[in-house]
Amino acid sequence: MSTQSPADLTLEGLVHDLNNVFETIQEAADLLAKDAKHARLAAALRRGVSRGTRILGSYLEYSQELLDFELILDTATEFAHDFLRAVKGPRIEFIRKLEPGLRLRGNPAAWERVLVNLILNAAQAMESDGTVEITATRTAASIEITITDDGPGISPKVLPQIFEPRFSTRAKRSGLGLHIVKTIVENNGGSVTAANGHSGRGAVFHIQLPQ
Repeated sequence: MSTQSPADLTLEGLVHDLNNVFETIQEAADLLAKDAKHARLAAALRRGVSRGTRILGSYLEYSQELLDFELILDTATEFAHDFLRAVKGPRIEFIRKLEPGLRLRGNPAAWERVLVNLILNAAQAMESDGTVEITATRTAASIEITITDDGPGISPKVLPQIFEPRFSTRAKRSGLGLHIVKTIVENNGGSVTAANGHSGRGAVFHIQLPQ
């Protein structure tokens, strides 16, 4: 008989119940996929379910494997496109400048959350369609990742606060996205900073990670 207390099972129980929710959505997506006119929506739902289950799984496992950065970015940008289409957000062109073979250490779902939150933060700040540039390089001592957009930039008044939990300049937003980014990056021994572009427009988020 297990000696584990009910409190110890709280997280596992939540993951179990949410997986049941995702299974229901997956079944709905399978039904939609039978009608060709709903194929695109069904595919987006399936990708959303897949991402949700990866995030849930990341809470129950600790991983320090080496991860292909480009593959994680592929998944993140695909989800961002799905989300922005669903909410009728701006059309975003992603520009990549990636060092070949770059690998991160950690949990793939966690790094996917970092990229998705930064990309969506950029897109939601834009006043119209635009571009998001992702660069990633390796130096002798670190891995450098920069995400730059061509939106209006960040007000200097709020710049010191943007990584604080529940801070948001937009109504009906939780204000947790950038705090999640900061937490995950720091849990992996790195740092993240925010600034405005040289022209005063466009936000620049810079992540530095140990090799």
